[in-house]
Amino acid sequence: MSFSLILVICSGLAHAVWNLLTKSSTDKAVYLWCIFMPSTILLLPLLAGEMSRAVLSPAALGMLVCSAALQAFYAWLLSHTYRRGDLSQVYPVMRGTPTLLIPLAGVCFLGERLTLWGWAGIVLMLAGFAVMGKGSRPPDASQGPENAGASPKWTQPVVMALGVGVTITCYTLVDKWNLQHLSPLAILEVTNIGFVLGLTPAVIRQGRRMLPILTSGWGRILSGAILSPGSYLLFLFAIREAEVASLAPLREIGIVFGTVLGLVLLKESFPARRLTASAIVLSGILLIAFLGS
Repeated sequence: MSFSLILVICSGLAHAVWNLLTKSSTDKAVYLWCIFMPSTILLLPLLAGEMSRAVLSPAALGMLVCSAALQAFYAWLLSHTYRRGDLSQVYPVMRGTPTLLIPLAGVCFLGERLTLWGWAGIVLMLAGFAVMGKGSRPPDASQGPENAGASPKWTQPVVMALGVGVTITCYTLVDKWNLQHLSPLAILEVTNIGFVLGLTPAVIRQGRRMLPILTSGWGRILSGAILSPGSYLLFLFAIREAEVASLAPLREIGIVFGTVLGLVLLKESFPARRLTASAIVLSGILLIAFLGS
């Protein structure tokens, strides 16, 4: 279990960093498409080889399609959410939502269990997420052309982030089931294909921005191309060896990383409130990690 914990913590850090790079990019959809395309191309032969050897029922094939579809919606919604909200505003909300939903689904449908301390840790984490979600600013059209015409209601990015969190919950549970039939690398490729397909229409519409992003930000793209699939691959390896109800909340330590990165590097507002909330979240994480299962 200790090795699984290390994998999940590294997964959370990697996830926070590539989300920071996405938030600070000039065109979210194009940047996300660029960083996911290399691993999608590299892993395609592996997926093809496993699919040719595997004996999959119609239900198993349907779940793979479901995973790709969920990733497509996740990619589309993620790019729009980061256009409208601060990293330290929307990241805690969209990563925190599964903290309650995944353990609940794991207990109800996967036969998993959490101790009373585990549930107490989840409640503590949710309290921290609630504090993090407060103190939001409306989008400012002066921040860039992509914010022009954005809704003045600060609640819009929060609602969108909640939608991202529900989608994360769904694809995590689907991929946990899919690991019965394919390797983590093959499942990662299925999710990559869905993610890229979800962003392709936006990339086609904004194709003229591709070359400037590739020429001026190749280092950021390379970093994102390694961290984005790497973060989820680490998580897939972790949940293959342990219960998803215990490990999924632990991945949300990335919320602490994401909040600090947004406050320090992007100079976002409400540092005292969100740092306090990070300490509350970390307390909940420790309860789940050591007393939750």
